[in-house]
Amino acid sequence: MEEIPVSGADAGPYAVTTGPDGALWCTLVHAGEIARLVPGGPGGTGRSLDRHSLGAPSCGPTVITPGADGALWFTRYGDHRIGRVTVTGEATSFPLPTPDSGPYGITAGPDGALWFTQLNADRIGRITPDGEVTEFPLPVSGAFPSAVTSGPDGALWFTLNQADAIGRITLDGDVTVHPLPTEQAAPVGITRGGDGALWFTEIGAGRIGRITVDGAVTEFPLPDPGCRPHAIVSDTDGTCWFTEWGANRVGTVTPDGRVEEYDLPTPSSEPHGLTAGPDGALYVALETGSVARLARR
Repeated sequence: MEEIPVSGADAGPYAVTTGPDGALWCTLVHAGEIARLVPGGPGGTGRSLDRHSLGAPSCGPTVITPGADGALWFTRYGDHRIGRVTVTGEATSFPLPTPDSGPYGITAGPDGALWFTQLNADRIGRITPDGEVTEFPLPVSGAFPSAVTSGPDGALWFTLNQADAIGRITLDGDVTVHPLPTEQAAPVGITRGGDGALWFTEIGAGRIGRITVDGAVTEFPLPDPGCRPHAIVSDTDGTCWFTEWGANRVGTVTPDGRVEEYDLPTPSSEPHGLTAGPDGALYVALETGSVARLARR
């Protein structure tokens, strides 16, 4: 495992994704910037790094995802906007109708739009590539909707951190809430698994959860209940990778619930988002200023 510096510790790499241009794109949450990283070959040959200012250091770029329009889309938690950056670094942003809504998670939907969560407003939002925003109120209050992903059933699935539940919203805005068996589970990350289910992290309970499209939930306790699992992504073989923010590790869970864990080389590196890279390796955003690269077996 190696660590690739992308910023100082004060910039805060938070989320990372693979863009349509074959580069890695990373949010620098404390600097108000988006970084573009070409990992390069062994030893960093051909590696390059560009940082794109968003013109507002406190805008808080948080989660980032590729859009159907060939650009990268991200949430701006600090100034309550949705951002867009082209692969050449041209950035724009769109205000949201609800003040102080706190957009956080974002994903491309099956309808060509981007869908996002609003932590402070108990809403799910939808934005088209030309910036038209629609908001859907949730039937719960104080739920803290967090991460969101596109499901195998054509709906969007999201975590409700403070409601200890998983939500589902159709493209028409119909919402279903599935309570979790464990109290204070506090789910955060969620991803579409290779087995046709949704997989999510329980940062409060130290577990990885699985929910089928009909709402059946299974939970897999991690060896360290205090490891605070945060983000999660699915691999091509059906395995899911996740970060353990509280234990400075990354882990894997197979469809049958078998868990393996890997320590990060730098202590207290604050791992958050992660993605499968263009070279087949796993990349993890470390808030202390780097992106870790882990060769997958």
